[in-house]
Amino acid sequence: MGASDTLDSFLAGVERRAFGMARVSTGDPDAALDIVQDAMLRLVRSYRGRPAEEWPPLFYRILGNAITDWHRQQQQSGKIFDRWFGSNVDDNDDAMDSLPLPAGQQPEQLVDIGQNIAAAEAAINALSPRQQQAFMLRCWQGFTTAETAAAMGCTEGTVKTLYSRALHSLRATLTAETAT
Repeated sequence: MGASDTLDSFLAGVERRAFGMARVSTGDPDAALDIVQDAMLRLVRSYRGRPAEEWPPLFYRILGNAITDWHRQQQQSGKIFDRWFGSNVDDNDDAMDSLPLPAGQQPEQLVDIGQNIAAAEAAINALSPRQQQAFMLRCWQGFTTAETAAAMGCTEGTVKTLYSRALHSLRATLTAETAT
């Protein structure tokens, strides 16, 4: 297997999870796709010569930076354009379109599952971008604290703090949701 085949395999392996992270963080599937594609392109252009074991933290650092840049851009452009054109969020966008639902469930159960997924996505989206990144790398990607720190470009202590705060916030939010 050549170096380009190995890089192709790596990118194919991270594509879905990276898209999921970006989609939850942005709330916009089209923006998420653009972010992931740009992150992949940056990795290929700048780091294809690096050893394969260095790709995961490099890729997730690039992805995290791209998500952060997107949020900054939205804060700036959203303030201007929302006044004139309204929100850019599509009201017909169903947050569950890309999430598989279990087969054989009763319709009421599917509604409950859909509401739980939407509540979880909303709770994750309410986290700060750095907390989202720490949470997603640790939970969704299964990264260790050291790997997450390398991907985020911070210390392990910072990762532990961000992750802990994210978990406490999610627990509080989701517990309040189920109590109502």
